[in-house]
Amino acid sequence: MNDATRESLEQAARRLKTAKSVLLITGAGMSADSGLPTYRGIGGLYEDTPTEDGIPIEMALAGDMLATRPEITWKYLSQIEKNCRQASFNRGHAVLTEMESHFPRVWTLTQNIDGFHTAAGTRNVIEIHGNMRRLRCTACSWRRSIRDFSEIDIPPRCVQCHSIARPDVVFFGEMLPLPEIELYEQQLRRGFDIYIWIGTTCVFPYIQRPLYDARRQGALTIEINPGETAISDQVDIKIPLGAADALDSLWTRIG
Repeated sequence: MNDATRESLEQAARRLKTAKSVLLITGAGMSADSGLPTYRGIGGLYEDTPTEDGIPIEMALAGDMLATRPEITWKYLSQIEKNCRQASFNRGHAVLTEMESHFPRVWTLTQNIDGFHTAAGTRNVIEIHGNMRRLRCTACSWRRSIRDFSEIDIPPRCVQCHSIARPDVVFFGEMLPLPEIELYEQQLRRGFDIYIWIGTTCVFPYIQRPLYDARRQGALTIEINPGETAISDQVDIKIPLGAADALDSLWTRIG
């Protein structure tokens, strides 16, 4: 760790010590230290390369692909899930749970579908992209929760109507779930003292939006990411470390 990174951690810790409310926004990099590869970015499964079918991972995991060629979507979803199967939450997730207990008001918005935040004990979680361990039928009301994909055939079918089932997640090109969006909007309207992006490439407008809210409010913005992202040159503090390392170092300074 270089001197500039240490200073960024110290500066962030000083400001966090007096914070009353914090919004945490997490992406795939948050779970990378659990042994889960990201889709994109440094060390990603599909970093700057197409899939073995010659299409971008975003196309393979798109709602249109699920509707027309569900075997393709399930093929890559299954690859990703297989990399997740033996993993669990890491020190970074645990720190966010401790933050939730420490500060008066903390919310975590996650793009991840692995369920690690709730497994670590965090309560105020908005799973904006859903959870891969919940299945639902594409044609009827059938639903099922599973431990992992070893319990199902790929692609799975509904036991009631035999239509293709899908994970209860948001694929590329699909609308975000309304209840989660309404909760997110409600919390953004209240505002936060500090906004922290952790392990996300920040490519989506709803992930970037809090940056502009923070500017209007005069709130502090922090990014934790070893790589450069869409907001790296706009945040107040950039901590170029992996999520678990950065969060543990930050929390040690606060405690």
